[in-house]
Amino acid sequence: MSHLTSVHPTGVKPPATRGRWIALVLLCAAQFMLILDVTVINVALPQLGRELNLDGGSASWAITAYVIPFGGLLLFGGRLSDLLGSQRIFLAGLALFTVASLFAGLADGAPWLFAARSAQGIGAALLSPAALATVTGRFSGADRHRALAIWGAVGAVGAAIGVLIGGILTEGAGWRWIFFINIPVGVLVAVLLPLVVPAVSAVRSGRRMDVPGAILVTLGAGSLIYGITSIGGTSLPVVWISLIGAAGVLFALFVMRERTARDPLLDLRIVARRPVQAGIVIMLGASALLVGSFFLLSFVLQNHHRLSALGARLAFFPVALATLVGAHLAGSLVSRLGGRLVAATAFAIAAIGAGVAAIEVETIPLLVAGVSVTALGLGSAFVAATTTAMSHVQPQELGVASGIINTFHELGAALGVATLSVIAAGSLAQPESTTGFVSAYATAAVVALGVAIIAALLVPAGRPAADAPRFAH
Repeated sequence: MSHLTSVHPTGVKPPATRGRWIALVLLCAAQFMLILDVTVINVALPQLGRELNLDGGSASWAITAYVIPFGGLLLFGGRLSDLLGSQRIFLAGLALFTVASLFAGLADGAPWLFAARSAQGIGAALLSPAALATVTGRFSGADRHRALAIWGAVGAVGAAIGVLIGGILTEGAGWRWIFFINIPVGVLVAVLLPLVVPAVSAVRSGRRMDVPGAILVTLGAGSLIYGITSIGGTSLPVVWISLIGAAGVLFALFVMRERTARDPLLDLRIVARRPVQAGIVIMLGASALLVGSFFLLSFVLQNHHRLSALGARLAFFPVALATLVGAHLAGSLVSRLGGRLVAATAFAIAAIGAGVAAIEVETIPLLVAGVSVTALGLGSAFVAATTTAMSHVQPQELGVASGIINTFHELGAALGVATLSVIAAGSLAQPESTTGFVSAYATAAVVALGVAIIAALLVPAGRPAADAPRFAH
């Protein structure tokens, strides 16, 4: 097997320097901003809505305007990363995201805020897959597993930390600082990253962007995310049913297009691979259960137990810590035990934690402990999803593969919040009753157990190769 080697997406062997670890920190810092901006604004919505004169339905667009372009354009961003070079697309996305954060913080009305949030989402869709492609391409062997574990931890922990940071900033400096805080981070990463990650020319081989495919998948993903986030809201059922149905039609047209396109946006053979399918299922389940559980916990603590906003945020600290611990443990366990055992065990642990939360909704310490156990398992699941999928793709496919995984992260988050909020609707409307909260957490436990069984059957057996992925020259 001496003729096989691990390579960078551009065909360059990953450099064995400490600079790539510094690069990993910078890339993770940028990704952390993106994940934060999905959840951090939840806490600020009441204050933001009062200041900008937004009603409840309009205020929710501060979230939706970001999530739709973020989730809808991820495949497009991943493909651009493969064609034009991951560092170039990363920096372009970072610049757009940072400038948009400034305008979001300065917004004096709904149109300005929503436009800025949409621009943030577009920047995030360019940045995120390019960053993951850079991480995967710059590391090899055991270092790649460690790097992907750290990346998975950022995705898992960011959701929990976002709730905590959002509460602290909103009650302190004010809601505008949930956007302003992105600016120094963005500038620092933009300045330092080119110093530690030399730019490498992309191998284009005359290939072009599949614009019709990009439009179809973007509209499909946007319709699906909007439809999911509309479930249980003020929209009539016919609205979200129509949106989800339209998404199905658009995705069908996208598949037809990709089968006939000379340079398809997505080589469907990538999705047909069992490891990639397993990574998709794990990421979808982990994102839905984790973000959905955080959504429920915030409402239980504040609306039912009457904790202050800051008190509720502080309750998320053990949850965030458990997520980080789970991701750290999975980083070493995946390489030793394999993704199948880690993923199945992770969701089994999450099921136990959700079950405890369902039983102990009335007892704050036990409720938080249950959600923390859930977070421990799901933190591990994020790492298993990323490692399983990204260790089985060709170097020139890293951008698109990371776009696929990140797309299902966003879809999972939207699906989890929408589904669990519908189940818990009774308690959300009448916080003195916990029936809805109990049912929602019980449902989460059943779903986690189901995903554990699916993972045990779908994730390939065995440990990943010591230097996976390995490809012939």
